[in-house]
Amino acid sequence: MAFYKHYSFDLWLTLIKSNPAFKQERTQHFYQKFNTKHKSIAEIAVIFRQVDLMVNAINEKTGKNVDADEMYLMVIGMINDYDFNFHDIDLDQLYIEMEALIFTYMPLLYCSDCLDVLAKIKESNKSSINILSNTGFIKGKTLKKVVNHLGIDQFIDFQLYSDEVRMSKPNAGFFQLMLNTIDKEKHPELMLKDVIHVGDNPHADVRGAEAMGINSMLINSNHLSILNLLYDTV
Repeated sequence: MAFYKHYSFDLWLTLIKSNPAFKQERTQHFYQKFNTKHKSIAEIAVIFRQVDLMVNAINEKTGKNVDADEMYLMVIGMINDYDFNFHDIDLDQLYIEMEALIFTYMPLLYCSDCLDVLAKIKESNKSSINILSNTGFIKGKTLKKVVNHLGIDQFIDFQLYSDEVRMSKPNAGFFQLMLNTIDKEKHPELMLKDVIHVGDNPHADVRGAEAMGINSMLINSNHLSILNLLYDTV
Protein backbone atom coordinates (compact mmCIF):
# COMPACT_ATOMS: atom_id res chain seq x y z
CA MET A 1 0.00 0.00 0.00
CA ALA A 2 1.40 3.40 -1.00
CA PHE A 3 2.89 5.36 1.88
CA TYR A 4 4.19 8.44 0.06
CA LYS A 5 2.21 10.87 -2.07
CA HIS A 6 4.88 10.99 -4.76
CA TYR A 7 7.51 8.45 -5.83
CA SER A 8 10.49 9.42 -7.98
CA PHE A 9 12.50 6.64 -9.59
CA ASP A 10 15.90 6.43 -11.18
CA LEU A 11 15.79 4.33 -14.38
CA TRP A 12 19.04 2.42 -15.10
CA LEU A 13 19.79 -0.36 -12.60
CA THR A 14 16.65 0.65 -10.70
CA LEU A 15 13.81 -0.18 -13.09
CA ILE A 16 15.73 -1.41 -16.15
CA LYS A 17 19.10 -2.93 -17.08
CA SER A 18 21.03 -3.29 -20.32
CA ASN A 19 20.61 -6.21 -22.67
CA PRO A 20 24.12 -7.73 -22.80
CA ALA A 21 23.71 -8.37 -26.53
CA PHE A 22 23.30 -4.63 -27.17
CA LYS A 23 26.72 -3.77 -25.77
CA GLN A 24 28.30 -6.62 -27.74
CA GLU A 25 26.73 -5.48 -31.01
CA ARG A 26 27.59 -1.83 -30.32
CA THR A 27 31.22 -2.78 -29.76
CA GLN A 28 31.18 -4.81 -32.97
CA HIS A 29 29.77 -1.81 -34.88
CA PHE A 30 32.58 0.49 -33.77
CA TYR A 31 35.16 -2.26 -34.33
CA GLN A 32 34.09 -2.51 -37.96
CA LYS A 33 33.38 1.14 -38.74
CA PHE A 34 35.73 3.38 -36.72
CA ASN A 35 38.78 1.23 -36.04
CA THR A 36 41.68 2.62 -38.07
CA LYS A 37 44.21 1.48 -35.44
CA HIS A 38 42.95 -2.13 -35.55
CA LYS A 39 42.07 -2.37 -31.87
CA SER A 40 40.63 -5.67 -30.68
CA ILE A 41 36.99 -6.19 -29.77
CA ALA A 42 38.04 -6.49 -26.13
CA GLU A 43 39.97 -3.20 -26.24
CA ILE A 44 36.99 -1.37 -27.71
CA ALA A 45 34.68 -2.82 -25.07
CA VAL A 46 37.04 -1.49 -22.39
CA ILE A 47 37.03 1.95 -24.02
CA PHE A 48 33.23 2.07 -23.93
CA ARG A 49 33.30 1.19 -20.25
CA GLN A 50 35.97 3.81 -19.51
CA VAL A 51 34.03 6.56 -21.25
CA ASP A 52 30.82 5.53 -19.51
CA LEU A 53 32.43 5.65 -16.07
CA MET A 54 34.29 8.88 -16.77
CA VAL A 55 31.24 10.73 -18.06
CA ASN A 56 29.09 9.49 -15.17
CA ALA A 57 31.68 10.86 -12.76
CA ILE A 58 31.89 14.18 -14.63
CA ASN A 59 28.11 14.59 -14.72
CA GLU A 60 27.76 13.78 -11.03
CA LYS A 61 30.55 16.23 -10.15
CA THR A 62 29.42 19.16 -12.31
CA GLY A 63 25.68 18.52 -12.21
CA LYS A 64 25.64 19.21 -15.95
CA ASN A 65 25.32 16.76 -18.86
CA VAL A 66 27.79 15.39 -21.39
CA ASP A 67 25.69 14.40 -24.41
CA ALA A 68 25.58 11.00 -26.11
CA ASP A 69 27.06 12.51 -29.28
CA GLU A 70 30.07 13.74 -27.33
CA MET A 71 30.46 10.35 -25.65
CA TYR A 72 30.50 8.53 -29.00
CA LEU A 73 33.14 10.98 -30.25
CA MET A 74 35.22 10.28 -27.13
CA VAL A 75 35.02 6.56 -27.85
CA ILE A 76 36.02 7.04 -31.48
CA GLY A 77 38.88 9.30 -30.46
CA MET A 78 40.20 6.78 -27.94
CA ILE A 79 39.85 3.83 -30.33
CA ASN A 80 41.99 5.72 -32.84
CA ASP A 81 44.54 7.07 -30.37
CA TYR A 82 43.04 10.55 -30.87
CA ASP A 83 43.98 10.51 -34.57
CA PHE A 84 40.63 10.65 -36.38
CA ASN A 85 38.89 13.25 -38.55
CA PHE A 86 35.62 13.93 -36.75
CA HIS A 87 34.38 15.92 -39.77
CA ASP A 88 33.80 12.62 -41.56
CA ILE A 89 31.29 11.43 -38.95
CA ASP A 90 27.55 11.89 -39.48
CA LEU A 91 26.43 12.06 -35.85
CA ASP A 92 22.73 11.97 -36.69
CA GLN A 93 23.18 8.80 -38.73
CA LEU A 94 25.38 7.25 -36.04
CA TYR A 95 22.69 7.76 -33.43
CA ILE A 96 20.03 6.35 -35.75
CA GLU A 97 22.18 3.22 -36.03
CA MET A 98 22.68 3.05 -32.26
CA GLU A 99 18.96 3.49 -31.62
CA ALA A 100 18.20 0.69 -34.09
CA LEU A 101 20.54 -1.56 -32.10
CA ILE A 102 18.80 -0.58 -28.86
CA PHE A 103 15.42 -1.53 -30.27
CA THR A 104 16.78 -4.80 -31.64
CA TYR A 105 18.38 -5.67 -28.30
CA MET A 106 15.91 -3.95 -25.99
CA PRO A 107 16.84 -3.19 -22.37
CA LEU A 108 15.24 -5.47 -19.81
CA LEU A 109 13.18 -4.89 -16.70
CA TYR A 110 15.58 -4.93 -13.76
CA CYS A 111 13.52 -7.59 -12.01
CA SER A 112 10.19 -9.35 -12.26
CA ASP A 113 8.78 -7.29 -9.37
CA CYS A 114 9.19 -3.86 -10.99
CA LEU A 115 5.83 -3.60 -12.73
CA ASP A 116 3.96 -5.16 -9.81
CA VAL A 117 5.38 -2.65 -7.34
CA LEU A 118 4.60 0.30 -9.62
CA ALA A 119 1.06 -1.02 -10.03
CA LYS A 120 0.67 -1.33 -6.24
CA ILE A 121 1.79 2.26 -5.74
CA LYS A 122 -0.69 3.53 -8.33
CA GLU A 123 -3.69 1.37 -7.48
CA SER A 124 -4.92 3.59 -4.63
CA ASN A 125 -4.94 6.59 -7.00
CA LYS A 126 -3.41 8.62 -4.16
CA SER A 127 0.21 8.58 -5.31
CA SER A 128 1.99 9.84 -8.43
CA ILE A 129 5.23 8.57 -9.96
CA ASN A 130 8.02 10.01 -12.09
CA ILE A 131 11.31 8.90 -13.64
CA LEU A 132 14.34 11.10 -12.90
CA SER A 133 17.28 9.74 -14.87
CA ASN A 134 20.80 10.67 -15.85
CA THR A 135 21.52 9.64 -19.43
CA GLY A 136 24.68 8.45 -21.16
CA PHE A 137 25.05 6.76 -24.52
CA ILE A 138 21.25 6.50 -24.84
CA LYS A 139 19.23 9.72 -25.06
CA GLY A 140 16.05 10.51 -23.21
CA LYS A 141 13.97 10.48 -26.39
CA THR A 142 14.99 6.86 -26.91
CA LEU A 143 14.50 5.88 -23.28
CA LYS A 144 10.91 7.10 -23.43
CA LYS A 145 10.29 4.56 -26.20
CA VAL A 146 11.99 1.86 -24.12
CA VAL A 147 9.87 2.71 -21.09
CA ASN A 148 6.78 2.47 -23.28
CA HIS A 149 7.85 -0.88 -24.77
CA LEU A 150 8.50 -2.41 -21.34
CA GLY A 151 5.10 -1.34 -20.02
CA ILE A 152 6.53 1.02 -17.40
CA ASP A 153 4.98 4.18 -18.84
CA GLN A 154 1.41 3.19 -17.90
CA PHE A 155 2.35 3.91 -14.27
CA ILE A 156 4.44 7.05 -14.85
CA ASP A 157 3.08 10.60 -14.60
CA PHE A 158 6.15 12.30 -16.08
CA GLN A 159 9.74 11.56 -17.11
CA LEU A 160 12.80 13.82 -16.78
CA TYR A 161 16.12 13.04 -18.49
CA SER A 162 19.41 14.84 -17.96
CA ASP A 163 20.21 15.33 -21.65
CA GLU A 164 16.88 17.09 -22.19
CA VAL A 165 17.22 19.57 -19.32
CA ARG A 166 21.04 19.94 -19.22
CA MET A 167 21.25 18.86 -15.57
CA SER A 168 22.33 15.61 -13.93
CA LYS A 169 21.72 14.15 -10.48
CA PRO A 170 22.72 15.04 -7.81
CA ASN A 171 22.24 18.63 -9.08
CA ALA A 172 19.70 20.26 -6.78
CA GLY A 173 18.18 21.99 -9.79
CA PHE A 174 17.30 18.65 -11.35
CA PHE A 175 15.55 17.49 -8.18
CA GLN A 176 13.81 20.87 -7.87
CA LEU A 177 12.54 20.53 -11.43
CA MET A 178 11.08 17.18 -10.46
CA LEU A 179 9.35 18.70 -7.45
CA ASN A 180 8.04 21.59 -9.55
CA THR A 181 6.60 19.19 -12.12
CA ILE A 182 4.49 17.20 -9.64
CA ASP A 183 0.78 17.75 -10.26
CA LYS A 184 -0.22 20.35 -7.65
CA GLU A 185 -3.92 19.79 -8.31
CA LYS A 186 -3.52 16.14 -7.30
CA HIS A 187 -1.29 17.07 -4.36
CA PRO A 188 -2.29 20.63 -3.31
CA GLU A 189 -0.57 20.41 0.08
CA LEU A 190 2.46 18.35 -0.87
CA MET A 191 5.33 18.54 1.60
CA LEU A 192 8.91 17.35 1.16
CA LYS A 193 8.31 14.50 3.62
CA ASP A 194 5.60 13.21 1.26
CA VAL A 195 8.13 12.58 -1.54
CA ILE A 196 10.65 9.76 -1.93
CA HIS A 197 13.33 9.21 -4.58
CA VAL A 198 14.43 5.62 -5.25
CA GLY A 199 17.64 4.62 -7.02
CA ASP A 200 20.77 2.47 -7.01
CA ASN A 201 23.41 5.23 -6.75
CA PRO A 202 24.38 6.34 -3.22
CA HIS A 203 25.72 9.69 -4.45
CA ALA A 204 23.47 10.74 -7.34
CA ASP A 205 20.24 9.32 -5.96
CA VAL A 206 20.47 9.17 -2.17
CA ARG A 207 22.64 12.17 -1.38
CA GLY A 208 20.98 14.22 -4.10
CA ALA A 209 17.54 13.54 -2.66
CA GLU A 210 18.57 14.03 0.94
CA ALA A 211 20.21 17.37 0.11
CA MET A 212 16.79 18.51 -1.11
CA GLY A 213 15.11 17.37 2.09
CA ILE A 214 13.11 14.56 0.50
CA ASN A 215 13.17 10.90 1.48
CA SER A 216 15.42 8.43 -0.33
CA MET A 217 15.81 4.71 -0.69
CA LEU A 218 18.82 2.85 -2.06
CA ILE A 219 17.97 -0.40 -3.84
CA ASN A 220 19.69 -3.07 -5.95
CA SER A 221 23.24 -1.96 -5.05
CA ASN A 222 22.63 -3.08 -1.46
CA HIS A 223 20.46 -5.65 0.34
CA LEU A 224 17.18 -3.95 -0.56
CA SER A 225 15.01 -4.38 -3.65
CA ILE A 226 12.05 -2.48 -5.06
CA LEU A 227 9.80 -4.79 -3.02
CA ASN A 228 10.95 -3.04 0.14
CA LEU A 229 8.98 0.02 -0.93
CA LEU A 230 5.81 -1.86 0.01
CA TYR A 231 6.95 -2.23 3.60
CA ASP A 232 7.97 0.17 6.34
CA THR A 233 11.70 -0.19 5.68
CA VAL A 234 12.42 3.33 4.43
